[in-house]
Amino acid sequence: MLTEQRHLTILDELQLSGRVLARELAERLAVSEDTIRRDLRDLAQRGALQRVHGGALPVSPALANLARRGAIALDEKRALGRAAAALIADGQLVFVDGGTSTLSLVQQLPVTLRATIATHSPVIAAALIEHPSVEVLMLGGRLFKHSGVAVGAGVAQAVQALRADCCFLGVTGVDAAFGLSTGDFEEAQVKALLMAQAAETVLMASSDKLGKVSPFRVAPLAALSTLIVTPQASADALASLRRPGLDILVARD
Repeated sequence: MLTEQRHLTILDELQLSGRVLARELAERLAVSEDTIRRDLRDLAQRGALQRVHGGALPVSPALANLARRGAIALDEKRALGRAAAALIADGQLVFVDGGTSTLSLVQQLPVTLRATIATHSPVIAAALIEHPSVEVLMLGGRLFKHSGVAVGAGVAQAVQALRADCCFLGVTGVDAAFGLSTGDFEEAQVKALLMAQAAETVLMASSDKLGKVSPFRVAPLAALSTLIVTPQASADALASLRRPGLDILVARD
């Protein structure tokens, strides 16, 4: 079998099963595991999949830049934002991560809410300028333009000076084994700090992120308190994520 034929076979299997194992592929295609590993490496360099130990997972479409992500799963994100906004109570201090799902959250906060939102996203902060009774704390640093958030030592210092009631997190991949992940190392570090400095963490995940991985791990799934999904989430994906201590809420339209 030619290299390109193997690549197509691997991608077809990945789309069908949601995961491929190098050993099983080598047996099926009658080639060595080293050959399959080279194939997976080549496909990963093209952005077609995400390599993990022993095989590969689908790459998350949420790795696109902020503007392109804004056009993905719009109805789901509105439902996720509405469900998340309902969890914020008067008097709370909450972290709101950057991203399109969290932007939907702040856009749907009730005008009567009196709370403090700390964010390292200028996009999130700007969306709250007209809110009459939400105090906004900007956590500044170097602007990572791809995601529209600040990263670096300045953000880390500001986050560590706060203790939040809740962190509303955005990631680009949610996988049972790899956990929560994103596409940038510094961004992953900031997300992990936000989680560490909050009493609980709520993750809003559109269906395109479930069962996907990105290169940089934020935290294991066990670190999550609540996962908000939509009815579009597959039953198999949710079954793999269920575990004691994790509340899974389905956001309805």
